[in-house]
Amino acid sequence: MVTETENWLTRRWGKWVVPYAALWITMLIGGVVVVILALASAEVYDNVVDSAGLANLDKPALAFMEQLRSPGLDAFVTGFTNIGGGIGMPILASILTAILIYTSRSWRPLILIGGAAAVSVTATSLGKKLIGRARPDHADAVPPYENSPSFPSGHTLNTTVVIALVVYLACLQIKRTSARIALIAAGVIFIVAMGLSRVFLGHHWMTDVIIGWVLGLAWVGIVILAHRLFHGLRHREHAGPAPTFDHPAHLHDGAAGGSAHAETNDADTPGPAGRSSASG
Repeated sequence: MVTETENWLTRRWGKWVVPYAALWITMLIGGVVVVILALASAEVYDNVVDSAGLANLDKPALAFMEQLRSPGLDAFVTGFTNIGGGIGMPILASILTAILIYTSRSWRPLILIGGAAAVSVTATSLGKKLIGRARPDHADAVPPYENSPSFPSGHTLNTTVVIALVVYLACLQIKRTSARIALIAAGVIFIVAMGLSRVFLGHHWMTDVIIGWVLGLAWVGIVILAHRLFHGLRHREHAGPAPTFDHPAHLHDGAAGGSAHAETNDADTPGPAGRSSASG
């Protein structure tokens, strides 16, 4: 006999897992690819960058940053870099994701940002464990000091992933081109500043930051591709838009009705027509 719990799980599976199957599968495959890239970049670094990078890029970059330091600027940059840390970034990501969920009336921001962040944290942890690269000496760093492995920069990688996806999803809900440009510019400045803050404080080498940017952007590209494929598949299968708060499930809608609704309420169409599911 089917229990009430089993019925509830079946309903939830049909509403929130099945419609997003293409999105989950693509992100899962892409996540594996990004983790492999992290391992590969660590191997390349171990064989090449450790000898050439320190002499040609890392040490000169750190020396230049040390010349810019002052007590006031050190305190400001320390406060800023804490936003991208293990406490600050989860809080910021949660707030931004909640805003996107509310404004889009969809759970897709949680799926995209949450899933992407989980992969970026995994890639960071594996890279650090595999290489075990030492950070710059404490004599060249601004306290409080960090003692975990240096490669890659977790602040940089995780900030790149979270902020880039927030900007992408927000742009799907914004109609004005000027507002989109301003949002993208703000996101780029934030990501670049977070990476450079790690070098400024002497908490990371420049190559740690560069690899963080590269891996982060690669992963963001895969997530966005997964999202675009998700919409393409749903339109092709005439399944209508994915569930939202206003429309909890469309799986049982007629094929023609679902197709028409998908075209008039496309999540990727800016403005009022795409507002309710513009989580992207």
